Amino acid sequence: MTTPATPVTQQIEARLTAALTPTHLDVINESHLHAGHSGDDGSGETHFRVAVESPDFAGLSRVARQRLVNKALADLIAPDGIHALAIRATAPGE
Repeated sequence: MTTPATPVTQQIEARLTAALTPTHLDVINESHLHAGHSGDDGSGETHFRVAVESPDFAGLSRVARQRLVNKALADLIAPDGIHALAIRATAPGE
């Protein structure tokens, strides 16, 4: 069963699409798994998992790839935004 896209999920998808032109992108809201935990503000939009494949990642280290993702989402992550973001960033063919 697919979880309906939330406004933050849609913003993440839009920003990563614009910044990285991905060949594959999955954004999964995992906030329900963290209800009542640290960082849960009750919005249901605090914990996300991203799997993104982009040619922009070719030749870059894992850290450099994650920095590109974090840069694209910086204002969504800022102090009162996304609490946790798990990132899997790959180049095509990896």
